[in-house]
Amino acid sequence: MTRTPQEIAERAAAELLSRTGTDSYDTALVMGSGWAPAADLLGESTHEITTSELPGFLPPAVEGHSGTVRSIRDGDRNLLAFLGRTHLYEGHGTDAVVHNVRTAVAAGAKTVVLTNAAGGINPAYAVGTPVLIADHINLTARSPLSGAGFVDLTETYSPSLREAARKVAPDLPEGVYAAMPGPHFETPAEIRMLRVLGADLVGMSTVMEAIAARALGARVLGMSLVTNIAAGLDGANLDHEEVLAAGRGAADRVGRLLADIVTQF
Repeated sequence: MTRTPQEIAERAAAELLSRTGTDSYDTALVMGSGWAPAADLLGESTHEITTSELPGFLPPAVEGHSGTVRSIRDGDRNLLAFLGRTHLYEGHGTDAVVHNVRTAVAAGAKTVVLTNAAGGINPAYAVGTPVLIADHINLTARSPLSGAGFVDLTETYSPSLREAARKVAPDLPEGVYAAMPGPHFETPAEIRMLRVLGADLVGMSTVMEAIAARALGARVLGMSLVTNIAAGLDGANLDHEEVLAAGRGAADRVGRLLADIVTQF
């Protein structure tokens, strides 16, 4: 019998809860490139599982993504941290990209925090700057949804969660994230186009997960770490190793910030 993507997510959630001995999760976090060390600051890690051992998950295919999921206890709350994600450019389709979010919500998470490494288009964002995602522009020409399920994306990124983040860091900037399909970096001409469209940040993830989370009724907080200046804006070529290095350099600072923000939910 062929199972639907949601049914596979429910199987994965049941397996996850059984293996971690957890009744339900409160908040799920997806740790993008450079963000994984932040998971160490979120609370006591009680279990860590290779995600490919759970139904529907694929092994990691991108450097900087470990392909594990960590169960974390923070006071009386249970947190779930995915250390890595599947990207659309890996060619497995949108269901694989959002399986993490669907599993997390099936496991009880009503809040989803999505982090990523992004190219900075807005000149106000220096490398190493964490930025709240206020909205996105989906230029992948894809959606994780199918059928006549019309989902309101007016407030995709929860205003109340962004306000909670600003209680921790009042000067935390906001920006619009443009999602491109990848895996190639953007051309200078494409970056000029994105500036005209109103994008402050550019990357290759997050948007599919945000749409899926909202479709399931979860609140979403999105955060980007600027790990490079977008193509053509500073005369330098782009390199994934440099992106990872920038993430490592900011890991402790943004990790502490993220941990403090999550306590506000």
